[in-house]
Amino acid sequence: KRAIDQSACNKDYSCLKGFCPSFVLVKGGRLRKAPAADDAKAPFAALPEPTLPACAEPYGILITGVGGMGVVTLGALLGMAARLEGKGATVLDKIGLAQKYGAVSGHVRIAERQDSLHAVRIATGGAKLLLGGDLVVSAHADALGRLAQGHCHAVVNSHQTVTGDFTRNPDLDFPDAEMRRLIAAAAGQDAVDFIDATRLATALIGDAVAANLFMLGFAYQKGRVPVSAEALERALEINGVAVDANKRAFQWGRLAAHDPQAVNRAVDKVAAARPEKLSESLDELIERRSADLTGYRNAAYAARYTALVARVRRAEAERTPALAGRSAGLAEAVARGYHTLLAYKDEYEVARLYADGRFRQRIADRFEGDYALSFSLAPPLFAGRDPETGQLKKRLYGPWVLPAFSLLARLKWLRGTPFDPFGHSAERRRERQLIADYEATVDELIGSLTRNNHALAVEIARLPLKIRGFGHVKAAAIERFQAEQVALPQCLRNPAQRAEAAE
Repeated sequence: KRAIDQSACNKDYSCLKGFCPSFVLVKGGRLRKAPAADDAKAPFAALPEPTLPACAEPYGILITGVGGMGVVTLGALLGMAARLEGKGATVLDKIGLAQKYGAVSGHVRIAERQDSLHAVRIATGGAKLLLGGDLVVSAHADALGRLAQGHCHAVVNSHQTVTGDFTRNPDLDFPDAEMRRLIAAAAGQDAVDFIDATRLATALIGDAVAANLFMLGFAYQKGRVPVSAEALERALEINGVAVDANKRAFQWGRLAAHDPQAVNRAVDKVAAARPEKLSESLDELIERRSADLTGYRNAAYAARYTALVARVRRAEAERTPALAGRSAGLAEAVARGYHTLLAYKDEYEVARLYADGRFRQRIADRFEGDYALSFSLAPPLFAGRDPETGQLKKRLYGPWVLPAFSLLARLKWLRGTPFDPFGHSAERRRERQLIADYEATVDELIGSLTRNNHALAVEIARLPLKIRGFGHVKAAAIERFQAEQVALPQCLRNPAQRAEAAE
């Protein structure tokens, strides 16, 4: 599911321009920090002091990341810490046009004497340490070219931060392995530490922005930072922003380098208090979606779902036993694709999701204080249309819509009946037809399933997962889906055509 990262929200509300009934403005109040780990039991006092690297010659630290996550602040802290120890330092920030999520880098050079520093920019091969706050920016040629292979170390946040390309291609693969390979090749295979600092900092401190201080602590404990912990903590105090939280992030990072098992135990303890997890088996996946469909409509609707998936499982086990039960199998593809079509988000479902209590609980978990809610909606029966595009226009509705949602959710039994005021629209009729068409397609898939066409059958069964969005956005996605739904089964029926497509 898509989610707004509250730690890095740019507050320009441009997301409201998207056509989705899921955006809620929380006006007033403040963000409630996620519960942090209990620092009292962490053995910070027992942390050994590392041997600091020499900086008689200028020591280059390259910091990479994205706008809004503290790259500039981290460079300033290192520069201040060096000066507090009487050392020389230069700091150069390369921001460009980046405000939020644009590439940012910081060039920090530290030396025993200020007059040893004759340039502020780290030259090619001049970086002894890469503090990579973002995997994509760290793997860029500009960053990798500044590493002194054989004489450097890299500490890189392995968290997958999506890029702008994701907004245009929601199925974009994140080239995680390739980027890791590039960084390791530039720094040296034994000179890189990949650590999911964002996940760990969020669990331990309660804020993803603490990831950079966490990585600084990790690098410091590894003996890669030429200033003392005392100077760094004093610099945090001078900065005066979230001092205690930043100090804890630095200490947790040190502990992660010294005793990673202790950090993992602390993270597991925090995660246990927020038990949210993905399905770990096909049976669990089916069970969760069946329960969702029961709430969506009724038990009979869920039984319709489980019956078709069970037929696919049996056919797959009989016809392709060596391929059945795999995570990329046909049964799983149908379990996901069929549910996507059955649980189309009409007016009743949107109302149910807002009114069943989970929404209110999530808001209470994320925000505190005196706040009011506004809902960005475009009800098809009431919304006006843009005179230029002809598309429905969204507008903000106040908290009074919550009682209306509760009432509408109780009327879900009208769905699909002649008395459904929403069901006669072209969009709703099309969604119901997609379900019938998919059931017919699955019947054809299991009737002709062989080992040779199994992979193609899985691809066809997964096609509904490409249908995303609402209104005109969803309509465009359905057009693309239906084009593939026609083309791929033709390959299934015509082996010669399938072989030609494979070539």
